[in-house]
Amino acid sequence: MAETPCSDLSKAEEILGRYPQEEPALIQVLQDVHRAYNYLPCDVLERVAEALDVPLAKVFSVSTFYKAFSLEPQGDTIVKVCVGTACHIRGAGQLVEELERQLGVGPDETTEDLKFTVKTVNCVGACAMAPLVIVGEKYFGSAKPAKVHKYLDEGGADEN
Repeated sequence: MAETPCSDLSKAEEILGRYPQEEPALIQVLQDVHRAYNYLPCDVLERVAEALDVPLAKVFSVSTFYKAFSLEPQGDTIVKVCVGTACHIRGAGQLVEELERQLGVGPDETTEDLKFTVKTVNCVGACAMAPLVIVGEKYFGSAKPAKVHKYLDEGGADEN
C-alpha cells in the first residue's frame, strides 16, 4: 500500500531541528507539533519516531496517554465547558446543549470549518465561578446559555 503524506512536514522538520534527536525530547516535540498542527497527524508522528529513534508504538502510547494531545484535527478555538459538580449543579448541561445547538457539534467534536472544538472537562478549580465556559484562553464565569454566542465571539478572536 502506497503511503501518501497528508501533512506539511516542513513544520515538523523545523520543530525537530530545535531539539536533540533522542527520546527524552519526545514530549516537548509532541507539544510543539500539537501546537503547530492543532493535533498530532499520524504521518508527522511517524517522522518524529524516526527522527528521535523511538519506536512508533511508544510515540502513539505517549500521544494517547495525555489528554492534552489529540490524534484528530482540532478547531482553531477550543471551547471547554466545566462539568464538575459545582458547574453541573448550576447548569453546565444547558451550556453544552446550547453549544450543540449553535455549533452543530457535541462534546469531543469539531465543526466542519475547523473553527471550534467542544470539550467537557471535569473540573478547572474555579467553582466559585460556576458554571464556567472557557473559549480559547478566556474564562466566562456564571455562564448563561443565552450568552453562548457572545462567549464564542469574544473568546474565538484569540489565537491559541
